[in-house]
Amino acid sequence: MPRTEHLVGTRALLLAAARDEFAAHGMGGARVGRIAEQAGVSKERIYGYFGSKEKLFAAVISEALTEHATLLGPPSADLAEYAGRIYDLHRRNPQLLRLMMWEALYYDGGLPNEQPRTARYRGMVATLSEALGSQSETESDTEAASTLLALIGLAILPTAFPQITRLILGTTADAPGGDDELRAHIVRLARRMVAPSSDALT
Repeated sequence: MPRTEHLVGTRALLLAAARDEFAAHGMGGARVGRIAEQAGVSKERIYGYFGSKEKLFAAVISEALTEHATLLGPPSADLAEYAGRIYDLHRRNPQLLRLMMWEALYYDGGLPNEQPRTARYRGMVATLSEALGSQSETESDTEAASTLLALIGLAILPTAFPQITRLILGTTADAPGGDDELRAHIVRLARRMVAPSSDALT
């Protein structure tokens, strides 16, 4: 195997092993030794590729978010169904949500790779702003940003906090038929949320 392919393969193995470890234990509880063992390499390789456990964690988050954005795609004209797509993606990929929750617990303030992530969200806000429409560009951007945050919150809460879902609904999304029913309700709520005020009253 050419050296370049070997390096890429080793890095991919480390990222995959690290994603499992960080999702399960977070930044503080993850162990470099377990990551190296699962990847089948020495601990020194981790520091050689990434420099530190924290930088490896940042690389894992970055890779997971890139995959997430690719799978989800940009906001669509049907913003309610977009909320359904967010719900579907996190139900199928709960590991990403766990990584994001660990990240929120670990970092107090700025995040690694914050600028490109902010730019990505600004692009999503711009797309939503066009879909929502407004006479004022400033008002439209502000409304779109708040709407994006609300759509994400609505869509991910049942997966992020299954215990709250069970306590409130008396069941979980994993119950027979529960996932489809809950998704449909989230889409209906999102549709009301993004509807013009005159439509929301009917």
